Order: sequence, then structure tokens, then C-alpha cells
Amino acid sequence: MKKEKTKLITSIGGQALIEGIMMRGPMKSTIAVRKSDGTIELEEIKPLGWAKKHKVLRLPLIRGVVGMIDSLVTGEKALMKSADKALDGEDDSDVQPSKLDLWLEKHFGDKVINAVMVVSTVIAVIFCIAVFYFLPTWLYNFTAEALTFMKQPVLGMERFWQSAYEGIIRIILFLVYMCFCTLNKDVKRVFQYHGAEHKTIFCYEYGLDLTVENVKKQIRFHPRCGTSFMVLMLIVGIIIGLFIPINHPVIRPVVKFCLLPLTVGIGYELIKLCGKHDNVVTRIIAAPGVWMQHITTKEPDDKMIEVAIEALKDVIPENGEDRIG
Repeated sequence: MKKEKTKLITSIGGQALIEGIMMRGPMKSTIAVRKSDGTIELEEIKPLGWAKKHKVLRLPLIRGVVGMIDSLVTGEKALMKSADKALDGEDDSDVQPSKLDLWLEKHFGDKVINAVMVVSTVIAVIFCIAVFYFLPTWLYNFTAEALTFMKQPVLGMERFWQSAYEGIIRIILFLVYMCFCTLNKDVKRVFQYHGAEHKTIFCYEYGLDLTVENVKKQIRFHPRCGTSFMVLMLIVGIIIGLFIPINHPVIRPVVKFCLLPLTVGIGYELIKLCGKHDNVVTRIIAAPGVWMQHITTKEPDDKMIEVAIEALKDVIPENGEDRIG
């Protein structure tokens, strides 16, 4: 009887980029990008690495917040680098700058570009806070006036209805946003690279040779995915909301936003648990996020898989320190 191959539990993770993939290993992080001439370029990228420098930042709950900040900062840097590499060599001689662009460049140079990026980021953050925190609470208060059963104080049912209502609204908004993103062909390609990342990591975890054919056979839904992490945060937010005895349309969202680090910390511990163990409990916890990955990951083509393989090979340590189980 043929012995079934044991699945390796690894710490290696990744992120889809523009025409490329970033793989993060225990020793180094590498971005691999398919350039316009068809070649694959590799470049090491330095994460913040706060957790490695300070032991206290590796404590449960705290490490989730630190890890998320590191992932956001490093991911943004990798995304910008991938865009530069992917477009390097493309002929842009036909693109003529407008008179306004020429005037801004002449008088302000890079300062105006940096200012626009900062302002855009601030506006985007404010918009996200308003949509994901204030809007659900406002909608609940508006709806509860018409649906009197939501106001029943018996056994704390009012708090239950409010937390569930707000959580469902946030999940719907997130789902609609993800579906809307798939309409953009460039974002769809990023989702294909996302699929290539997952399939390649699965191939490595099962101890198979990192070839295009072996990678193609793997599934594209991974329990340690960032999409699963986001969904878990939304679900954890519903549970935390049950313990907030405030109904004010402004104060309640502010309190929930202030509790975001706790939400992130719990979500991180859950996603770490799902990545390390495979049983009935972890499958149930991971199920909503895995389902959402049907939207955020798409089947990659062979060239995308080649990029993922090159990125993964570059971060695999020879001493096996990537193994966590």
C-alpha cells in the first residue's frame, strides 16, 4: 500500500503584485516580476522586521497588529516596485503630457506628486472608515425605527441584532467591492497571480517538484490567505460588537474603530491556527475566507506560475527553518 505524502506546514507566504508575486520567507522576501520583454526579474525586498527586533512584539494578539502593519507597508513598497518593473521598457513616446502636467512639473517637481499621493491616501482611509464603521451603524439606527423587534431589550437581543446587522452590512460591502474589482482586467490579472501564489505554495507544501505541471494540479484556496484574514476580522468584529453597550451613531463606530487592534490580533491568531492545523474546527473557521477566495483568486496561466515558482525558490532556506509543523 502506497504511503500518503505528509503535508509540510510552512511559514512562507506571499502577495500578488502587478505582473508579479512577492514571496516572504523566514530569511528573506523576494519579488518576481514578468517584464515587458518577457524576462523574469527578481529583487529582494526588506520588510520592517519589528517583531524580530523586539521580543514583546511577538506576543499573541500584539504580533497580529505588528504583522499587519509590516504586511501593509512592505506590500505597498513591493506593489510600486512591481509596477515600475512591469512597465520598464514599454514605449510611452506617444503619451503627451498636458499643459497642466508640464506646469506642475516645472514649478513643483516631485513635491506635487508626493502631496497628491498623501492626500489621496488620507481621503481613501477616511472613506473606508466612514463606509465600514459609520455607515452600518447609521443604517441600523435608521432601520431599527421601522423594525421594532430589533429594539427588544430581552436577554440583550437588541445588542445582538445591532452587531449582527452591522457585521452583515460590512460583509456585503466587502463582497460587492471584491466583485466590482473583478470587472477590471488589470485587477483580474492580479487575482490570477494570487491564484498562482497559492497553488505554488501548496505544491511546495506537498513536497512536489516546483514545475508548472505540478503547480497546475493544486487548488488555489489557501487557509493562510489575506482574504481569509479579512473575512475573519469581519466575523470577529461581529462578536466584539456584542460587548459594546453603546448605540450612539457616532460614539459606537469610534469605539469599534479603537478596538480594531484587538480585532486584528484575534483574527491573526485564528488564521495562524488554521494554517498550522487541519481539522474539523479549523476548517469551519477557515470556510468563509476560503469561499471568498473564489472571488479574489483566479486560475493562472503557465507564465504566471513560472513567476511564482521563481519567487518561491528564492526564499526557501536550505536549513528548513521555514517549517512550522
